Amino acid sequence: QVQLVESGGGLVQPGGSLRLSCAASRIMFSTYHMGWYRQAPGKQRELVAVISSGTATNYADSVKGRFTISRDNAKNTVYLQMNNLKPEDTAVYYCNAKRNGVEGWGQGTQVTVSS
Repeated sequence: QVQLVESGGGLVQPGGSLRLSCAASRIMFSTYHMGWYRQAPGKQRELVAVISSGTATNYADSVKGRFTISRDNAKNTVYLQMNNLKPEDTAVYYCNAKRNGVEGWGQGTQVTVSS
C-alpha cells in the first residue's frame, strides 16, 4: 500500500515562497509518477504539477514559471518549490503517486497565502 506524508505547508505573505515535501514509503519510488494536486474550499481538486519516473514534468498554466516540481529518488521524496505565491494559491496540497493503476494520496498540507 502506498504511503505518502506531506510537509512544509503554512502561512505565507503574497510574493513569498514555500517548499512542500512528500516522503513516500512502501513503494519502489523511482518507478512511480509523482504529482501535486490542490483543493481550495468549495472547489474540485486540481492538478498542480507532475513528474514522471523519468523526470519529465508538466504544470498547470496557473503555476507555470512560479512552481517547480522535483524528486530525489535516493530519499524517496518529491518536492514542490512554490515562489511568488498568490492568494489564489491558498488550498490544501496533496501528494499523489501513480503506476500501472496503483495510486495513493497523502493526507494533505494546508497552504495559506495572506497578508
